[in-house]
Amino acid sequence: MTVFKEVSMFRSIALLLLAILAVAMASDSAAAADARIFEMRTYTTFPGKLPALHKRFREHTNYIFVRNGMQLIGYWTPTESPQSENTLIYILAYPSMSAREASWKAFREDPDWKAAQAESEKDGKLVEKVEAVFMTPTDFSPIH
Repeated sequence: MTVFKEVSMFRSIALLLLAILAVAMASDSAAAADARIFEMRTYTTFPGKLPALHKRFREHTNYIFVRNGMQLIGYWTPTESPQSENTLIYILAYPSMSAREASWKAFREDPDWKAAQAESEKDGKLVEKVEAVFMTPTDFSPIH
């Protein structure tokens, strides 16, 4: 084989490897963009409304979440005042961010949710503020 053919073959192999690497990186980026996502939501209630919010979650919201494709991870209340008197923190999981968007759209349009919300808020709104943080697990996390 001549030096020219060897260089040409080396260049072809290098370009092929670069193309394979580019496809792999694009696939990883697409998978990462549509990977399992966790959402931590913190609700701050109006004074005295936390028990009513707990009741709504216990009796209605959890079932409607599940029916609309949301995975319940857990629910917490802070241990120290004043947050223990007006704060609910919970985490949901979704197969992807696009699944999250579809689940919340379906949830907001769900007639059972609308009825539960209206009934629970007949004496005034329960939630004053909602905060959401989106998370992905680290490679060393026990939950994925």
